[in-house]
Amino acid sequence: MRNLAIHCVVVLVVISTAGVASAALRSPQVAITGDGLQMLLNSQGESIDAATQQQDIQVWATTTSNNSTFTLMMELSSNAAGNTIGIYNGADASPALYQLFPGAATSGWFATASFRSAPLRLVVNLFDNTGAIQGTTTYLAGPPSGSDFGFYLMGPGTGGGTLYTQDARNPGARAYALAYAATGSNAGSWWLAFEDTIGESDFCDELIFMESVNPTPVSSTTWGQLKTRFR
Repeated sequence: MRNLAIHCVVVLVVISTAGVASAALRSPQVAITGDGLQMLLNSQGESIDAATQQQDIQVWATTTSNNSTFTLMMELSSNAAGNTIGIYNGADASPALYQLFPGAATSGWFATASFRSAPLRLVVNLFDNTGAIQGTTTYLAGPPSGSDFGFYLMGPGTGGGTLYTQDARNPGARAYALAYAATGSNAGSWWLAFEDTIGESDFCDELIFMESVNPTPVSSTTWGQLKTRFR
C-alpha cells in the first residue's frame, strides 16, 4: 500500500452496532479519477467495482445498542496530520460538528461513541494505538440521536471549509463521499470513501469501514431544498 500516491490517506473506521439494511445504487454513478480507491478496496479482499457499485447512502443510523466503535487504521497522505473526522446531525440545516478523530490521531487510534438520551448526548472516548485513553468528550448541545447522522471531513484540502456525506451541503452540491456495500466475509458491512480536497475526485483519501449500521434512505435534493426544509 505504500506505493499509492502520497496524496491518498486511508482511514478505516469500524462502527460496531447490530443490524443490516439495504440501499439502492447511486444514479448516476460518480466519476472517479485514478485507480487508488479500487486498489484500496482490492487490498481489503473486496469484490467491489468502485466505478459502478456506489450506493445511494448519505446518512446513517445505529441500531438498538446505540454504541459505536471507530478505528483509524492507517494514514498515507500529506493532508493526514491536518484532517479531522466526525459526525453531525443530518437533519439540521446548519449542523454542529462532533469530532471523533483530531488531526493528531495516527494509525491504530480508535474511538468509542455512545448515543444516549435523557438528556440527549453523545459520549466519545478516544484511545491511542496502545489502548491508552487520550480523552473523553461529552457533547450535550444537540448531538445526533443515532438515527440520522452523516460524516464530515475538515482539513487542509477543504480550503477552510467542511466536506459532508450529504452532497447538497458541499460546494456545487458535489459528492465528496461514496458509500459501498461490503462483500465476502465483510457482507452486511459498509465502506465510505472520502475525497479530502476541493475539486479532486480520487476518493482514496479517507476510507471508512462501518459494521452493523443502517443506511438511512435518501432522496435526491438540492442545497436550496435542504435549506428550505429546515427554515
